[in-house]
Amino acid sequence: MLHQLFARKTSFDNDDHAQGPALRRTLGPWGITALGIGSVIGTGIFVVTGTAAAEYAGPAVLISFILAAICSGFSALCYAEFATLIPISGSSYSYAYATLGEVVAWFIGWNMVLEYGISASAVATSWTGYFTSLLDTLGMHLPKALTMAPLAFTDGHLVGTGALLNLPAVAIVAALTWLCYVGIRESSGLNALMVVLKVGLIVVIIIAGARYVNVDNWHPFIPAHQGNDKYGWSGIFRAAAMVFFAYIGFEATSTAAQECKNPQRDLPFGILVSLILCTLLYLGMAAVMTGLVPYSMLDVADPVVAALRGHPELTWLRPLVEVGALIGLSSVILVMIIAQPRIFMIMARDGMLPKVFAKVHPRHRTPHINTLITGFGIAVLAAVFPLDLLADLTSMGTLIAFTAVCAGVLVLRYTQPDLKRTFRVPWAPVICVAGVLSCAFLLSQMNWFNWMLMLVWTVLGLAIYFGFGYRHSRLRSNQ
Repeated sequence: MLHQLFARKTSFDNDDHAQGPALRRTLGPWGITALGIGSVIGTGIFVVTGTAAAEYAGPAVLISFILAAICSGFSALCYAEFATLIPISGSSYSYAYATLGEVVAWFIGWNMVLEYGISASAVATSWTGYFTSLLDTLGMHLPKALTMAPLAFTDGHLVGTGALLNLPAVAIVAALTWLCYVGIRESSGLNALMVVLKVGLIVVIIIAGARYVNVDNWHPFIPAHQGNDKYGWSGIFRAAAMVFFAYIGFEATSTAAQECKNPQRDLPFGILVSLILCTLLYLGMAAVMTGLVPYSMLDVADPVVAALRGHPELTWLRPLVEVGALIGLSSVILVMIIAQPRIFMIMARDGMLPKVFAKVHPRHRTPHINTLITGFGIAVLAAVFPLDLLADLTSMGTLIAFTAVCAGVLVLRYTQPDLKRTFRVPWAPVICVAGVLSCAFLLSQMNWFNWMLMLVWTVLGLAIYFGFGYRHSRLRSNQ
């Protein structure tokens, strides 16, 4: 049985037509890059930056972003190599299946539900904060009972807030789910437009805000440690684990492999370029935000707006920030809703999930059933749960997936050294080991409550695997 659990999939022929219509290949290198930027620039830059600075790192959140970017960089190089070897939509699930075995692949795929589905829920809760801020600017208001999650995460416990549901979050998820249902061309076209707009607005905010930065707000750059990962170097590391949530988007590009015109060329380009551009934007925005006001004022749902409030001469930027945030967060939700159904589709084609998850719409050429399921799940989570809990769980799922990919590249270098690689990780033993260790270190910064939730999630996933996936695996039935 142990041998069967760790059986590896060695053939990844593109079987688009095996169970119905094929996905439509419409994405070029810049379309893929836009997907990466679209999914990276969102909650990290508009919301999590403020929370990480106020609660954990202070102005040294810049160091946290750099540490998270380095960790992501190791993983991005490994993803780029795998993308040229296994150009299908399964991303780290498929990569683990080829190197670490079936049960590990299932574990990674199950955690990718956290990575994509829950991250989109977290972003949707952030969308509400900027949406209500924009309504306030226009003199309109929604009752708090319809703009807050009914649960809050306080001192390691979930408590009630008295609210009914986060209605704006549900509404934006429903609208974007419909768009993803209709087609990848329409979805990617809108995403590209939103990427151009939000990057342009972020650059305007950085340039305009830089003139009013007060360097005194950066002192002390690393606030004195106050216990429980609050400030000091332990706070920097804890913030790095939290803001890692901001970098997960580059992996989403690999889930669109079967909709790339030339995946071996376009995927490495999109993964690496999107990561570099987004890191520069994160650092610029974090420096401006912590320079405009004391970092303690940034622990709010709309920290960029909070930073601007301290400077009346920047009031004209507020509507731009609110619109830019809504556009940016919408594009992240959009890409996550694109990514998750394609993971389900590949897992179903491997027999890990029921066949209904493998279906592709005959006219729209999208995994339509998966898209509806994903959208419904994201809407429910966004309606009920708070941002900080969702962000930490997303980071954990992502770090686990990144660890497997970094290890997988090294395994495949030794087990199948003669495979043709159009992109190779430089100094692979060093980069891969550094990727595994850095991901493991960031995982160690998570609190006990998140680990308990992860344990429950893992047990549930293994129950599904042994109850269905193990018995219906196509790999095992073909042996």
